[in-house]
Amino acid sequence: MPMKSLSFLASLSLLAITLPLAISDPRSVQDFCVGVNSSVNGVFVNGKFCKDPKLATADDFFFRGLIDPKDPTDTHRANITLVSADNFLALNTLGISFARADYEVNGVQPPHTHPRASEFLVVTQGTLSVGFVTADQDGNRLFAKTLNVGDVFLFPEGLIHYQANIGDVPAVAFTALNSQNPGLSTTADAVFGCTPSIDPDVLARAFKLDRSIVVDLQNKFKTASSFTAV
Repeated sequence: MPMKSLSFLASLSLLAITLPLAISDPRSVQDFCVGVNSSVNGVFVNGKFCKDPKLATADDFFFRGLIDPKDPTDTHRANITLVSADNFLALNTLGISFARADYEVNGVQPPHTHPRASEFLVVTQGTLSVGFVTADQDGNRLFAKTLNVGDVFLFPEGLIHYQANIGDVPAVAFTALNSQNPGLSTTADAVFGCTPSIDPDVLARAFKLDRSIVVDLQNKFKTASSFTAV
């Protein structure tokens, strides 16, 4: 094949590789962003407005408080201190957030997902049982481990996962997530506690339960307090 043709094919191949990257959409950092035709009606941006870089100071990049244990405040006997772009504005556009998780004995973070982030967790105190479940097409396989101090576990983006303190002392873990707003959907709360409620007949068929049990679960989750998880 002539050299000119090879150069053309090489250029075409390079363009095919780079073009999708050049025109790809920015990563979403919120659940949805409904478009408007005029900026007059625009309120939110995909992220936050940026401070003039010339006005930034060292204090903008400083956060204090993660060393202090937090008392559990909900029925799951766990407490999460999340550091995201909402309370640490320097994280805006940097694609990362952080959290401290405190678990009482028998404390649990129930099954939940982060739609926009993978999670990297390291145990600094106690013993945790952790795991995640793969998607339907992979057979909903459970990947689970028991973690002790210094152990690390990774939860892939968007997959249902959980953590539970199985030791006889309080447990502490720190996590990093690759989004400034990883999002949170607690599985049971989303299914049984959403507003308005999902038709209980639909859930009864889906979960193979009596309708009365579904209604009872919906009532319980409607009155339960909200929970922040990692």
